[in-house]
Amino acid sequence: MKNRISVSELSEKLGYPSSETIQDLRLLKAFIKLSPLQRSEVVDLVERLATGPAPLPGGVNGRLDTR
Repeated sequence: MKNRISVSELSEKLGYPSSETIQDLRLLKAFIKLSPLQRSEVVDLVERLATGPAPLPGGVNGRLDTR
């Protein structure tokens, strides 16, 4: 026999997820749909962004782009 729990009962017990949690789950779902090569490229990009130097304030060479 299956023990079915309604969404409202589950929400009462666990609370509601934050918008950040929902966004994280959406990103994970999109990541899983990528091919293995694309996943590898995304991981490489994120690692480069995480370990690279911080960008200069105001854009390239510290100047604001006023276009």
